[in-house]
Amino acid sequence: MLIALGIIAVLAVILVLIYNRLVALRQTTNQAWGDIDVQLKQRQDLVPNLVETVKGYASHEQETLEKVVQARNQAVSAGSVKEQAQAENMLSGALRQLFALSEAYPDLKANQNFLDAMGYAADEIV
Repeated sequence: MLIALGIIAVLAVILVLIYNRLVALRQTTNQAWGDIDVQLKQRQDLVPNLVETVKGYASHEQETLEKVVQARNQAVSAGSVKEQAQAENMLSGALRQLFALSEAYPDLKANQNFLDAMGYAADEIV
């Protein structure tokens, strides 16, 4: 009888330890998702200023600018994680196209706001 109680006690302790570990992992996961959301929000907030900066130098590149704005709007309004991932991938592609414009516009490439945004993008965004 004592052996059975001992086994039950050991199993109970093991179950509690497993449960506590799962709770800790869930909290770590939630924290990581929160960090990702902050980075994505910063990226999304950067887009309007970036588009306005580029508009001043490359206003006839309307199609690229519209793609960036549309991709940003989709990223902001995405609901599920899957939708958000797809929208962020589209935004990354649109931003790459926007940054590629700087090669064709030397004045844009020299603009400090654009350079700051590109520097941030290289580190955090694209």
